[in-house]
Amino acid sequence: MPHLPQKPAAGTSRRAVAKAAAAAGLAVLFGTVAGTAPARAATRVGPRTLDVSVPSAALGRSAPVRLILPSDFGTRPEKRYPVLYLLHGAHDDYTSWTRETDIEAFTAGRDLIVAMPDAGPTGIPSVWRDGPDYETFQVKEVPALLARDYRASGVRAVAGVSTGGYGAMAHAARHPGVFTAAASYSGILDTTAPGVPALMDAIVARENLPAASLWGNPLLNLLTWRDFNPRARATGLRGTALYVSQGSGVGNGGDPLPGILESALWPSAQGFARTLALMGIRATTHFHGGGGHDWAHWKPEFTASWPVLARALGVPE
Repeated sequence: MPHLPQKPAAGTSRRAVAKAAAAAGLAVLFGTVAGTAPARAATRVGPRTLDVSVPSAALGRSAPVRLILPSDFGTRPEKRYPVLYLLHGAHDDYTSWTRETDIEAFTAGRDLIVAMPDAGPTGIPSVWRDGPDYETFQVKEVPALLARDYRASGVRAVAGVSTGGYGAMAHAARHPGVFTAAASYSGILDTTAPGVPALMDAIVARENLPAASLWGNPLLNLLTWRDFNPRARATGLRGTALYVSQGSGVGNGGDPLPGILESALWPSAQGFARTLALMGIRATTHFHGGGGHDWAHWKPEFTASWPVLARALGVPE
């Protein structure tokens, strides 16, 4: 049984006591107090941020997830929190959101957990034909750990950039009702649109993996490609709050590559949005000229999408 807090000494401010209590609670989680289950697998990387190694049957190994805990996590042991899942893009990793954005400061004082799970070097969080099952890892195994060890509630939203944007919409479509909201920033939203299979193959090949190891051949295994296609599975998104952002890439200026990549995904994002409209599935969309396939474009889009995510999570905007 935990020891009751001692009465503060005369002259000690209530704020100082609260800060000390919060620090003590976080210290237990981050491993400075022995004998706690989460401490054995958690590494502290910031005041509220930790990396957790998750044993995964779906991957056949342990894989990392970065967590940002609520500001009052250490002082509210009875409280459970909604979770915002943030997915990284291709050729990046689970640290990208804290490296490229101010997500730690942005979520300070908001009652939610932020979880940033790994999706492997390609950043395609799917069930690979000849390889790992990142979908199960992200949709089932990580949430189970958060519910067990970090007091996560059953309220979840998911957002991602590039291949992570694909993952956000694919997870929500393939697992209806699991996520209250899904947001895509320059995501791959129609995997069978003209030119997109070649783009997916190029992402896989860049990591020296056989192209067919993802979903097989896009023609011979068309049914598999459709099964993992957010546009083809759009009916599963009914009732989920959606935000879709895509730039045209035209007139981006500077390095042409981000603009070229962004423009290559413009038609598939438009097609995805048209499908949602035809099905009567509501979505907040932001299609605009210019923009690049990079964080300079994605950071303001996350901010623009926040009201949609916050309402779905039940936290302050």
